Amino acid sequence: MRKDLFSRYIWIIDTIQRYGKITRKDLNDLWKKSADGDGQDIPTRTFFHYRRAIEDNFKITIECNQAGEYYIESKGSRNDRQFSNWLMDSYAVRGVLSDSSSISDRILVDDVPSARQFMGSVMEAMKLSRKISFTYHSYTRSIPETDILFSPYFIKLFKQRWYVIGRKEKDKSIRTYALDRIRVVNILDSTFEMPQNIDPATFFDDCIGITTNQGEVKRISLQVQPRQAKYFRALPLHHSQMEEVHDDYSVFSYRMKLTDDLVRELMYYGSSIKVIQPQELRLMIQEELKKTLGQYD
Repeated sequence: MRKDLFSRYIWIIDTIQRYGKITRKDLNDLWKKSADGDGQDIPTRTFFHYRRAIEDNFKITIECNQAGEYYIESKGSRNDRQFSNWLMDSYAVRGVLSDSSSISDRILVDDVPSARQFMGSVMEAMKLSRKISFTYHSYTRSIPETDILFSPYFIKLFKQRWYVIGRKEKDKSIRTYALDRIRVVNILDSTFEMPQNIDPATFFDDCIGITTNQGEVKRISLQVQPRQAKYFRALPLHHSQMEEVHDDYSVFSYRMKLTDDLVRELMYYGSSIKVIQPQELRLMIQEELKKTLGQYD
């Protein structure tokens, strides 16, 4: 039932967004023609409950103007909006794919590490503010680390992998663990409180990826070839992205910390970009390139 309800919520949101503004009658007519409506009306009371549920689940408010037209009013933080968009896309894609089993051999997806085994336990601990203990087998250790006592503050999706960020009780440090490398999870009776100085929405605000540091935020400028610039416009490298368009190239500017994830991300684009500033980042890129070339001596 919950899956069916989410499908209905997404249909309502998507329909109102596509039309911009739509009357209750027009929305109802479209609903009856949809697979979710199956020829039936949306009762007024049901529609009211759907509006409330949409606001609770997606942080999206459906408003109604004096002309009786419904429209979307997005509220909440940038992170709330990103989460809502991701959740809507995920359910929408799931619905499409579930109806396409007959052509599954023609739908190609990446084989990505799975987090579903312990995702539920970690999120349950987060909701209850309970500490967890787990076994973790990182790529840098030959033997798994056992009995890690941990306060799970929040989770983050990065490059199709889920990570949990929180405090490792042994050394009181903030750590990041990949959920697909966790082997055993136990939810404990002991509780924790979210630190006031940690805001999940902004914790990685000045970074790319799942690594951060205590360094200063730097102004970063990249000279980007026209073809690659189109991709940067469509999918910004970072939310601080600004662009200056020139005849033969674009200069994209950012405000970020210099991290290993940033260096790896920039190296991915190869010769289609060039770091203009800061000099420190240029040197970091040069050092990595030297190490790479050294592999082929």
